[in-house]
Amino acid sequence: MANKVTIIGAGQVGSTIAFALTLQQTASEIVLIDIAKDRAMGEAMDIRQGTPFIAPANIHDGDYADAQGSDIVVITSGVARKPGQSRLELAQTNVDIIKSIIPQITKAAPDALYVLVANPVDILTYQFVKTSGIPANRVFGTGTMLDTARFLARIAETYKVAQTDVHGYVFGEHGDSSFVPWSLASIGSIPVEKYAESFTAGKLPTFNKADVEEYIRKSGGIIIAAKKCTNYGIGATTAHLCAAISRDVDSVLTVSTLLSGEYGISDVCLSIPAVVGRGGIKGLLTAPLLDSELASLRHSADCLKDVIKAVKF
Repeated sequence: MANKVTIIGAGQVGSTIAFALTLQQTASEIVLIDIAKDRAMGEAMDIRQGTPFIAPANIHDGDYADAQGSDIVVITSGVARKPGQSRLELAQTNVDIIKSIIPQITKAAPDALYVLVANPVDILTYQFVKTSGIPANRVFGTGTMLDTARFLARIAETYKVAQTDVHGYVFGEHGDSSFVPWSLASIGSIPVEKYAESFTAGKLPTFNKADVEEYIRKSGGIIIAAKKCTNYGIGATTAHLCAAISRDVDSVLTVSTLLSGEYGISDVCLSIPAVVGRGGIKGLLTAPLLDSELASLRHSADCLKDVIKAVKF
């Protein structure tokens, strides 16, 4: 392990990512950068003092210059959506924040892999690809990885099986137009909708696909209403992505990335399965979709393109 990870934004999400990276021993050095320098210092100090019981790691606060030599840069900076604020208004606000960050961080860490976490993540990933000068295969948005985790967890809860035995993805936007391609979803290689009838030791519950997808979309809002933020799910998700792009063995993940003709979609960032590993995105996977699923994916792309047209990068 000799990875240096810089995290821009030391709020609830950024600090949780730093802690998750420390727990899974992905990074030997973690730099926290925040406009609130005391916050970055305090979070780094707090995590660092736990390392004697985890693994040796150098965790500290810093400035953009301290990002030099980073293998991975994670960007969480941005404001949360306020009550009554439109999605477009949030997009423009956070685009403006990222606009101020890009020249500073890419100057300090021109060879890093970049992970966008702030929302709307697909729009900010597109902005970074188009304006940073960093090759598209080295820029990731966490995309629907968290949505996928919520999907896997929900199905696992329903059937009381290990999450690792559930397979499937959420495609499209990390937002209202996301969807589950159910034709790709399975439990132990059995299609999800066939699992209950395949079970021979008793009656299992059934579920409504629309209810599952609504649960995925509404989970963030439910958590925010209860505790004012979401941080553990996205923290674990981002740490998992950082680990995947640090390994020599490739992983298949639904990161947000620039499409260039896949499924007939171009010039937008959204999530379909991507093969990622050391060095970045190795390629995308155009899994076979039903016509209805393909229509949902194209609808999601169109929703994002409408925002892209209205935002000033």
